[in-house]
Amino acid sequence: MTAITTAAKAKAPPKLSKAAIAEVFRRFHEAEPEPRGELHYTNPFTLLVAVVLSAQATDAGVNKATPALFARADTPEKMAALGVEEVTGLIRTIGLFRTKAKNVIALSQKLVNEFGGKVPETREELVTLPGVGRKTANVVLNIAFGQPTMAVDTHIFRVANRTGLAPGRDVLAVEEALEKRVPAEYRRHAHHWLILHGRYVCKARKPDCPHCLIADLCRYPAKTV
Repeated sequence: MTAITTAAKAKAPPKLSKAAIAEVFRRFHEAEPEPRGELHYTNPFTLLVAVVLSAQATDAGVNKATPALFARADTPEKMAALGVEEVTGLIRTIGLFRTKAKNVIALSQKLVNEFGGKVPETREELVTLPGVGRKTANVVLNIAFGQPTMAVDTHIFRVANRTGLAPGRDVLAVEEALEKRVPAEYRRHAHHWLILHGRYVCKARKPDCPHCLIADLCRYPAKTV
């Protein structure tokens, strides 16, 4: 059973009101109008590869490995030409590097053979690529193509449930709830605001409630002091 599924069994706090949700994102926007992801990339393809490599790994760890990789291959054609062995050596410091190297080569080959070397701009097409699931597709659609997708990871899942923003028993339920509840003007950047909030403030073991922008709105009953 995953940590996300286990966490969902805990009783969720009451949902925030529509007005409270609007205020949450107004504050996030005021504090950081243009939030950015922390993975390094140069184009949609390198972003896609970086996100695939980040599964069960930290962004910082991925960023240490990708400069050498992307210097050698920043297009699907160049990546496919490197081959699995070369990519494996270049990403050896990242967890699950052997499987990820195979996926990177396979998705690069598929991009060349079926998509003209271009990263597709729909979720339906992206998830057909090896190593690309719904969350990865949503990240690419959001960052590379500006689509208001919600890529629910453990951070967003925790914040959505803990605060009462968009409670859900699994990641898909939270994603759908966020799409319905986040005001339209904030959906483009909601994904980043929530990830960064969960990563640095609303942390899993001990949320930093005294320094939280939305502590007075949050419905979490066990706030830290």
